[in-house]
Amino acid sequence: MEGYDKKEGFEKHNRDEIYSNAVRAGKRTYFFDVKATKKNDYYLTITESKKRYDKEGNFTFEKHKIFLYKEDFDKFSDGLLEAIDFIKSSNMEKESDEETYADSEYHEPATVLEGFESESFTNIEFEDLTE
Repeated sequence: MEGYDKKEGFEKHNRDEIYSNAVRAGKRTYFFDVKATKKNDYYLTITESKKRYDKEGNFTFEKHKIFLYKEDFDKFSDGLLEAIDFIKSSNMEKESDEETYADSEYHEPATVLEGFESESFTNIEFEDLTE
């Protein structure tokens, strides 16, 4: 049986794993792995892993993987940063709008329905609803 004495597969596996970083984010874990091709060119794999449970309570890991090669690093990085900046600026605008609304004074509505005055309503306590 060829190859078993030399452990060729083991040596190859060790050679192509250059760097690994795991980032836990809520229910997901992201793995950033730098690997090498046969020609010793580096590339990046990004793996998203989520734990999923079946009806019996057993779990499996659902994984999604992206292979990113060095010739695409700059374009990928630019696109990712642009998308992140867009999300951050959009969220800042929303927060600013919410703060403006919360800080504004309350004004009565301009139109009031005729015949309905606040004194004509009955005050109901929550205890009254159980009877």
